Amino acid sequence: MIESALILAAGKGTRMWPLTKNIPKPLLPICGLPLIERQIQELKKVGVKKLYILIGYQMKELSDYLGKTKSGIDIEYIIQEEQKGTGHAVNQAKNIIQGNFYCINGDLIIDSENLERLKENENNLTMMVTNVKDGSNFGVIESMNGRLVSINEKGISGKSRINAGLFLFNEKIFDAIDNIEKSIRGEYELTDALQYISNDIHILEYQGFWKDIGAPWDLITANEKYIHNLKNQIKGTVVDNVVIKGNIHLEENSVIKSGTYIEGPVWIGKDCTIGPNSYLREGTVLCGGNKVGASTEIKNSILMKDTKAPHHNYVGDSIVGENSNLGSGTKIANLRLDKKEIVVVHKGVKINTGRKKLGAIIGSNVNTGINASLNAGTILGNNVKVGPNALVSGTYESQSTII
Repeated sequence: MIESALILAAGKGTRMWPLTKNIPKPLLPICGLPLIERQIQELKKVGVKKLYILIGYQMKELSDYLGKTKSGIDIEYIIQEEQKGTGHAVNQAKNIIQGNFYCINGDLIIDSENLERLKENENNLTMMVTNVKDGSNFGVIESMNGRLVSINEKGISGKSRINAGLFLFNEKIFDAIDNIEKSIRGEYELTDALQYISNDIHILEYQGFWKDIGAPWDLITANEKYIHNLKNQIKGTVVDNVVIKGNIHLEENSVIKSGTYIEGPVWIGKDCTIGPNSYLREGTVLCGGNKVGASTEIKNSILMKDTKAPHHNYVGDSIVGENSNLGSGTKIANLRLDKKEIVVVHKGVKINTGRKKLGAIIGSNVNTGINASLNAGTILGNNVKVGPNALVSGTYESQSTII
């Protein structure tokens, strides 16, 4: 029986800018609930009773949200004062966790089915692997007869078999970490420790949908998948003359006003006002305190808490950060005219998102003027102001004013 788990949640999540400037990555929403809460729910299903969470960056926000227990699991926090690599991170749990334990990257979608499969190997050190189209950003692995042969931390472009970020460990992993040297990056890498004891590492294929939340648009992709498990639940108020097709989750103190048309699955948090005469399409997530008003259409997008699209707006395949407001007539395009995959400039690097539909990634406290237009693949930092009638393309740093 495996009753303990370690979630690595101390990182800054810089690749998720601008979303992680004010929110720790593990608290970003998957179908309305924070990613780490979704992980905890799955751990609960397989009998985990004690959870250790490694925290560092924005640690107070994370510990304040989760508290000492969540979903009936006791939580203990381990503070990583200085980040010195993934091996260093895991080693913070030395002399704290005893016996077998799950070890999970804090930016990973997991499910209880794969955790159960790991449990079947509870007498072995086990690493889950998966296949991706491009292994450039992952630890690419080679194996033979179900055992690890090698792991390349730098990754390899093109189709690759990679470390899936989900492990079954015991005290042997701490001994391995103690025997490695710093990498050329000056860090203690977990991959080096795995390589050091490669003969002892069993390989298990991850089954089903796998996604790490490494870039902002990954959040949209994960949400698209997860929301199809949504069950119909209505706690708020639905007035007369509202049409609902498919499942919706409607939290308390939220109201859907007359003339609104909803094509589920759609997730609506607390204290939201929808309509009158709004259109919510499949994949829409409103995290709470949102206003979606007259003649506004939201499609497959995440509106963070207290964000508003109150008049004549279109938002498609986008993320809009907390406490932002879209002025009347603001439209966000989500498809190139040539229908090719959308390329963005993120943290100064040109990246192919792999998505043919991607609107805007918008930070917190952003305000747009009337009739502003945002092209597909636009990224706006925090506290950006977009003037009336502006046509916006590309990436803008926080505090920018666009006219």
